[in-house]
Amino acid sequence: MKKHIVTSVLYTVITAVLLGIVYPLAVTGLAKVLFPRQAAGQLIERNGVVVGSHLIGQTFAGPGYFWSRPSAAGTGYDAANSSGSNYGPTNAALATRVTGTVQAVNPKGTSGAVPIDLATASASGLDPDISPAAAYYQVGRVAAERHVSEDAVRALVTAHVTPRQFGLLGEPRVNVLELNLDLDKMAR
Repeated sequence: MKKHIVTSVLYTVITAVLLGIVYPLAVTGLAKVLFPRQAAGQLIERNGVVVGSHLIGQTFAGPGYFWSRPSAAGTGYDAANSSGSNYGPTNAALATRVTGTVQAVNPKGTSGAVPIDLATASASGLDPDISPAAAYYQVGRVAAERHVSEDAVRALVTAHVTPRQFGLLGEPRVNVLELNLDLDKMAR
């Protein structure tokens, strides 16, 4: 009996050290060598200051900026509380929230339906990207607020469209933070 207890404790300690310390350190070290930008969180810097991450969305509320997809993560884009709302399609709270979002996003005089990703939150609540349709939908508002031509803003959006990976995986998308940073550069 004592032999079995000693053996099980040794296996537990060895396994914990190998899989809880050695393996994570090896994988992290390898990732930092092979993929340094990704391992560091794909941080975006402007003038030596970190302004965000390519991987995690953030809120843009000003009318002169492209708006991100709504977030249900904590107080919005809170990585510590990453999750969707878990509301089902028949939940009245979901319908109320989506209706409110559509009214906020759809200014008077705008024609056409609001793209779905501007009205609904994602599963993680942290999406940094919107669809090209959602970005093009906002061109008129952003151009009017910034007093620039819609064609110039539309061209900027087009330059920021990331196609499907390998032409097959995922959907075309626009990173909102990068688009807004270049929009600020354009205004200078």
